[in-house]
Amino acid sequence: MITRQILMITLFAAVAAGCGGAQVNTGNGEGSVHTVGVDEFALIISDQHSVWPRRGCWLIDVRTAEEFAQGHIEGADNIDVNLPDFDGRTEGFPACGTGCVAVYCRGGKRSLKAANMLAKRGAEVYNLDGGILAWQKAGRPTVTDETDVFTTPGGKTVKIHALMHSSMRIEYDGHEIEVDPCSNLHGRTVDYSALPKADIILVTHEHFDHYDTTALRLLSTANTQLIMNSRCVELFGGGTAINNGERLQPTSDITIEAVPAYNTTEGHKDFHPKGRDNGYILTLDGLRIYIAGDTEDIPELAALKDIDIAFLPCNQPYTMTPQQLVKAARTISPKVLFPYHYGETDVSVIDHELQHDDIDLRIRHYE
Repeated sequence: MITRQILMITLFAAVAAGCGGAQVNTGNGEGSVHTVGVDEFALIISDQHSVWPRRGCWLIDVRTAEEFAQGHIEGADNIDVNLPDFDGRTEGFPACGTGCVAVYCRGGKRSLKAANMLAKRGAEVYNLDGGILAWQKAGRPTVTDETDVFTTPGGKTVKIHALMHSSMRIEYDGHEIEVDPCSNLHGRTVDYSALPKADIILVTHEHFDHYDTTALRLLSTANTQLIMNSRCVELFGGGTAINNGERLQPTSDITIEAVPAYNTTEGHKDFHPKGRDNGYILTLDGLRIYIAGDTEDIPELAALKDIDIAFLPCNQPYTMTPQQLVKAARTISPKVLFPYHYGETDVSVIDHELQHDDIDLRIRHYE
């Protein structure tokens, strides 16, 4: 405990002076790069840091999305330093004196490159010496990010991030797309203030775990296209209403189709009455993604063709049973299937049921 207290006092003094760890002068007098060891780095990004608490220190993992998904430091944003939009994605970093930027990669080489780029723009940057390999060797924890990466027919990348329950974030060709963003659900939270602003937000219906005004406002700018069913537009006092059977084309290569989502089981029909709520088919450069919303295995599923990726809900009495989901999956026959919105339902049985079907089943944390 004494050693830790000495380390904290020493580091606080160093950081307050703007010189934690080994310092590299950028030569232009704007910012600085400090390469620090694991213990100092951990303290800089922790809530216990008295000078720059975690909310003021932007933690960036500058590796590829695939590396990030395999394990990263909790709270890190993933911005690949070798992508051409790195500068644009890191605009608005906190300046020295009001915050800091902490960066890391696998071994320290790419993060040093990123650190120097950020320092030239005025940032006070802390680079993890030895990267995440040193972090893991020291016994520090990492977490996995459930990000699935797909390629469109035109060769563009689509990244789908599992947030929780019915909430997902989709990155496509510089566009940020959010689906049913929810900030807090039974103690699980998503900090939307830490995510990029959305270009497009899709909301299926007005239930609290799909329609969250706090999240919508945090994600929106004057240019955000907020696309919802009519009832949500009425409640929110704005946005673009789309009804079952209608279609929008926000850009030349993004198409959104609203499809039916409703209950069919007697006694459950009031949860999601026919004609009120939306499911969506989101087409990105030819890649067709079906986001079912809250629905059962309705007859209209038979009309859905060429679905590459399907998100099907699974929690009775509100949506499907596992057996209904299996039937729906066989009706749609997607290449990739994500059960979602499943609460406490045991979705592991779906794997057994579909083991002989040509469907790539992926279970993510969509409780």
